[in-house]
Amino acid sequence: MKMTGRDRVVKALRGELPDVVPHFELLHDQKVRQAILPGGSYEEFIEHLDIDGILLFDKVFTWKYEKVDESKGFVRDQWGALIHFSTEALGHPVQRSINKESDLDNFVPPDADEEWRYEAMKKYIQRWKGERAIIAHATDVFDIARESFLGDEAYYTAMIQRPDLIDRVNQIALNYNLKSIKNQIELGADVLAITGDFAMTKGPMVSPKHTARFLTPALKKQVELGHRLGVPVFKHTDGNLWKILDLLVDTGIDGLHPIDPLAGMDLAEVREKYPKLCLMGNVNCGATLSWKSPEEVRQEVKECIRKAGSKSGYICMSSNSIHSGVRPENYVAMIKAIREFGKYPFRVN
Repeated sequence: MKMTGRDRVVKALRGELPDVVPHFELLHDQKVRQAILPGGSYEEFIEHLDIDGILLFDKVFTWKYEKVDESKGFVRDQWGALIHFSTEALGHPVQRSINKESDLDNFVPPDADEEWRYEAMKKYIQRWKGERAIIAHATDVFDIARESFLGDEAYYTAMIQRPDLIDRVNQIALNYNLKSIKNQIELGADVLAITGDFAMTKGPMVSPKHTARFLTPALKKQVELGHRLGVPVFKHTDGNLWKILDLLVDTGIDGLHPIDPLAGMDLAEVREKYPKLCLMGNVNCGATLSWKSPEEVRQEVKECIRKAGSKSGYICMSSNSIHSGVRPENYVAMIKAIREFGKYPFRVN
């Protein structure tokens, strides 16, 4: 019997096999969307391609920004950091909000209970509840505290010299996230996504020891909340994760995205070591989706499904997101290939 997109995504994240391999993305760049469906809204684009789920990325849908220099793309995020927006959907932090610890004494955190933050979710739930997976989202505590509060250098230094300061800024971000997550799930979200990189191409951003001390505890608390409220949870992090992969899995995550091919992460190897974990990815959003041919996209999708899809839950996605450099025809070819090769039982060997 044909499943809904919602049921496919949830079933895969629970380590089970749906009727076909599901698909959704963290983000779809507007340039790509408009090339595929000129003049269409985001909702019409999702329906046009019959995508199984929609993720409400918090930085896009629920964070508050204060204009600083609109002509140059500068804003302050809700944590007080100066952010520069260019052509992509997400901005880049250029100035931290906390320059000395006393700045925290008068810091007023954003209010996760403000109703306006959830208007888009309410709209999508009303339109698609039960039909497509509505995916709640939280930016990882590590990302917020490092990028918006302290900046990279100060955060990493304080891990060694002032662990109490790291605990303090982490807790502020965590408190907000827990409220936001609870609100999103109680409105009717089906899945929780927590995104933010823990690694780079050659390995983790910090040692396994410091990952266990400062990064994964907050992740685990968010995963536990999602599970208490009855939804599966997946974590996104780019990079080579092998040294910290056990730590990530031990938080209780149900799925991991994107098994980064540019960092030497291989779907088959991860599947062998973690047979019950839902794998998500890893069609290369660099070379393959950006400048290779549609047929090369088709073959890469086929290989991803062959490696990851037959023994446990698998969701075929890009290796990060559908960014502005993705060729529209390649994204369409990717979706067509998922439908061609992703029918159970597979015939891709």
